[in-house]
Amino acid sequence: MIKRISTVHVNILTTTINYMFLTGRHLLLTSLGTMMFACSSAQFSGILKKASDALTGKKPLSTEEVTGGLKEALQNGVTYSSEAASKVNGYFKNPKLKIPFPPEINKVETKLRQLGINKPVDDFILSMNRAAERAAKEAKPIFVTAVRSMTVKDAWGILRGDNHAATEYLQRTTTGQLKVKFKPVIQDALDAVDATKYYKTVVGTYNKLPFVSKVDTDLNEYVTGKAMDGLFYLIAQEEAKIRKDPLARTSDLLKRVFGEVD
Repeated sequence: MIKRISTVHVNILTTTINYMFLTGRHLLLTSLGTMMFACSSAQFSGILKKASDALTGKKPLSTEEVTGGLKEALQNGVTYSSEAASKVNGYFKNPKLKIPFPPEINKVETKLRQLGINKPVDDFILSMNRAAERAAKEAKPIFVTAVRSMTVKDAWGILRGDNHAATEYLQRTTTGQLKVKFKPVIQDALDAVDATKYYKTVVGTYNKLPFVSKVDTDLNEYVTGKAMDGLFYLIAQEEAKIRKDPLARTSDLLKRVFGEVD
């Protein structure tokens, strides 16, 4: 078994490759095969990258570039997501975001539709989604604050993380604030779009039926949770796009930062 070369040898080989790049391709081609036997694949790839970077004058990413690039990407993502979700039908017409009947009482929807009582159910579902759309407008300032508070450690962790690392960072740092901010907005919105009234009508109608167990649920808690889930879903989609699609990197900084992890 061939032993891996030491760090000193790696540095020597890197310097040698740099020299060969500059003095003649024939030397490079002749020697690369020999070097591959002396290095692990990871070491050899690292040597080639260092040599290429040295030859082209390309500098490694700086801490300022990583932090700035991640903040720019997140700023773009949360702006788009908040604006998209807060539009009319931002939730209701998006199959991925649409808030359905609360699952813990979906037997209410099933029973009422079986009886042909559809309009109160439809009105109730629409009103929940309208409430979420109103609340989504409140999300952007909270997200922006979290982005601005990002540390250097956070930035490097996100850059080297999986496709949803930035979204997970926002979930960790904003969920509590979003919930506190959303709840009163959701409640006001539920009342303003008559969701509370429709809910009482739907559940009241069901509870009056013979031979059924009475039901109830915390409507505000349910809609708040689903509204937040929808926002994070959109942010995750934007993050995955900028990581995978070079065309989604709309500035030189984004191209440089995310190009390094392609």
